[in-house]
This record gives sequence, structure tokens and C-alpha cells, in this order.
Amino acid sequence: MKLSRTGVVAAMWGLAAFLAGCVFDEPEPGVTADKIILGSVLALQGPAEGLGQGMRDGLLAALRGRTVKGREIEIRFLDDSYQPAKAVESTNRLLQDKRGIFLMVGNVGTPTAQATLPLLREHNIPAVGFFTGADLLRPGDGGPILNYRASYEQEVAAVVDAAIQRGVRVDEICAYVQNDAYGMAGIKGVRKALLRHDAPQTLIALYDQVIDRGGEDPVRNNIGPIGVYRRNTTEIEPGYQSLKHWEQRSGHSCRLVVTVGAYENIAHFIRYARKSEDWLISAVSFTGADNLRDDLVRYGISEGVLMTQVVPPLDSNLPIVVEARRALGANFGYVSLEGYIVGRMLLRLLEDMPGELTRENFMAHARQARFDLGGLEIDFARDGNQASQLVNVNVLERGNWVSVDRDFWDARLAQR
Repeated sequence: MKLSRTGVVAAMWGLAAFLAGCVFDEPEPGVTADKIILGSVLALQGPAEGLGQGMRDGLLAALRGRTVKGREIEIRFLDDSYQPAKAVESTNRLLQDKRGIFLMVGNVGTPTAQATLPLLREHNIPAVGFFTGADLLRPGDGGPILNYRASYEQEVAAVVDAAIQRGVRVDEICAYVQNDAYGMAGIKGVRKALLRHDAPQTLIALYDQVIDRGGEDPVRNNIGPIGVYRRNTTEIEPGYQSLKHWEQRSGHSCRLVVTVGAYENIAHFIRYARKSEDWLISAVSFTGADNLRDDLVRYGISEGVLMTQVVPPLDSNLPIVVEARRALGANFGYVSLEGYIVGRMLLRLLEDMPGELTRENFMAHARQARFDLGGLEIDFARDGNQASQLVNVNVLERGNWVSVDRDFWDARLAQR
């Protein structure tokens, strides 16, 4: 039977309408019939390798062998040596792999995140549980980002507020930081804390000068109560001298020095400063508590250094900590505990997610999720971005980190 031209055209339109009404399920990148593939780009070599290795160990302990919706979780780890250019290269390798990745989890560092987040955003890939407290991953920046940890702003505020409450002047608070986005995230946190305590605009303007200087390794020393060092180096003298310059200029000593850096450099700085200064020095969690402690003890320093943490104490009886301690064995520490918490948090989000295994469904569910993770409160519903507000302040005592108490603050920061 021959169809007229009109009949052929009508049949073609009918077929087109039928095909348009059909839904052909395209599997999400990183999702196969039997796998959910995750990516992680972090420092596995170089001066910050302890951080990357700790996060890797924690993630593996939490996720290895786990299945979700009939699919086994697989994590592809690539090294970036804490270098932004290498982080971009490694991220592109994961994106260009034919299987792809469903999401990125546990990446380490602010400068590397700054370099790779645009790539992840372009491909709509969720960034989950990165080991950084920088504001560039906080609400307002956009993109599918889920943080476990409290921000650097919250960590810095914990020590700055305690110092000021005990009589330390705003111009006696100084900072020694890495000369990049990570260090500047810390400086912004100090600035914000000082503003809450009515710091004069002349002092705030000095912080602004330091923050506003752009480019790779810009000149930031000898401007205000801030010293900086180059990333992935043990260079400390210029930053130290910048703080001494501030003391001479202001007529006040640096009674509290907030550091925001990596463990190798910060340990060198503390050792150097201890030779002639009575500064109380603090570090943020990214510095790496276990590595910093080991370096300090090797240098003969076993007392009096402060450090903020965003995970529970290692000797906690919380079920999540007990579980991590058992799973990690000899690899158990502050960084690996955070990796474990991030892994278990992600597993719970994936298990509870309704509907198909898509990034859109995952993010929609995660942004409203609230649950107890072995005694640790996870609450994304608060702002859709950050699960935990936990900040603990610890002090090095007899070579171990212990919770700081009121007596320490009062004795150490008594008016001199």
C-alpha cells in the first residue's frame, strides 16, 4: 500500500511526537550499573601530604565496601601536592574519564579549592566535605557545595574572643599566615572578630590593605599586625620581622598570634618565636594537629600552643569517634577522624536520598537534611551549606592536645 505525501508527513509527525514523549534515562556521570564513583583531589605528596593522607584514610575507612541502592562506592584519589595548577590538572583528569564522577569529596586546601571550584560548578558536580573552612565555600558563592566543618571565621573567633575578654587589646592581636587564599580567609576572620570588639577603623584599614593585595604571592609584610609566608616553604623570617615591625610601630607586643598555615611552616615559626618571644600562638584545624604536634615535640616544644578543632576530642566516647577509632586503628587522628565523619555523613545522605541517583536529587535532599551521626549533630537545614558549628579549643600539654580551660586563659593572658 502506497502512502500519499500527506500520509507520510503525518506519520513522521506522529513518530516525532511519540519519541518526544518517551523518556530515555541517561545515567548520571559517575553512576554505572554497579558503581557510584567519587573523586577526591588532595595532597598525597609534598609538605602538606599528612593532611591529604589523613583525609584519604578516613574516607576509605568510612566508605570502602559500602553499597548504596545496589551500587558499590568507589573513590578515585588523585594527588595535587597542594598546588592549584596540579589540582586543576587532576580534576580535569577525573572529569575527562569516560565513567566520570558523581561528586567530589574530601579535597584538601583553600588555594586548590579556589582553582577547582569553577570547574566543578561548570559541570554541576557537588563538592562535599572539603578540608577547608574558607568563606569561598560558604553560602553566597553559589554552586553545589556541602561543608561538614565550621568556618575559619568561627575558629579564629573562638580564640580572639577569649583573648579580648581577658583584657588583650585589639592592637595586641597579630596574625601569621600563608600568603594565599587560605591565609587571607584567616585574616578576614580576624578582621571580622576585631570589628565585633569595636576595633578602630585605622586598624581595620590595615587589614583591608593586606586582604586587597592580589596576584601570586603579593607583598603583604610590614603593613599591619600581620606576617605572611610563601606556600609550601619553611620561610619564616620575613613574616616574623613583619610582626616585630608592628610591635615597634604600635608600641604594643603581640600577646596573641593567630596562625593560619600548614604544619611544617607553623612548627618552624613557633620554634623560632619561642627563642625570644612570649607570644601566645594559636593554629586553626587545617594546620594538622597530629603533624604539628609531632614537629613541635621534635623541636622540644610540648606545652602552651593553642589549636582549634572542628571534630570531637580523640578520646571522646561519642559513638562516631569510637567507631572511627576502631576502623582507623594506627591511622586514627584529628584529620583522619574528619575524613571518617565526612565519609559517614555522605553515606547517610546517599542512603536516605529519595528517588533516582542524580546530583539534583542528592543536593535537594542534602540541603534539608538533619540527623544525628553517632552523637554528632549534622544540620544542613540551617543554611543549606554547613552541617556542623562545632569548634573546640585545645592546648598542647605534655605533648598532647587537651581541652583548654578557664585557668589556662586566665593564667596565660593575665595583664602584664
